[in-house]
Amino acid sequence: MTYRITIDDLTGPAIAALLQEHVDQMRAITPPESKHALDLDSLRAPDITLWTAHDGDHLLGCGALKHLDPTSAEIKSMRTATTAQRRGVAAALLTHLITEARNRNYRRLYLETGSGDFFHPARTLYHRFGFQPCEPFADYKTDPNSVHLTLTL
Repeated sequence: MTYRITIDDLTGPAIAALLQEHVDQMRAITPPESKHALDLDSLRAPDITLWTAHDGDHLLGCGALKHLDPTSAEIKSMRTATTAQRRGVAAALLTHLITEARNRNYRRLYLETGSGDFFHPARTLYHRFGFQPCEPFADYKTDPNSVHLTLTL
């Protein structure tokens, strides 16, 4: 299925609700010292671009790129709306983010996700796209609740 994926200005109520659901869920299942989900205000930073996927007027999910340095970026805030799970939304967003990273001439993408069972589907998706385990990057530290992954572009 094809979804409309566009840069989001982070001002609409639908994206605010989706991101709040994301942050609330991460707070509920992840110890505070291991929670790296960004809230709406943090995603408005100038080094972050967030895209949303829509089917018509329905918000299905989001994903962001955070500029780390001239050759690398981090994937942040990958989230699929509960009502849109298992429909290929995350794969479409991830494909878009990888393409955009290549267009921006990044040579490497990084991401951090959880190590628990809840995050197994996300880790499976990232591995399917070629992401490999790596050491903590940027400001991340070794953490048993985190998995760090990278993809060479």
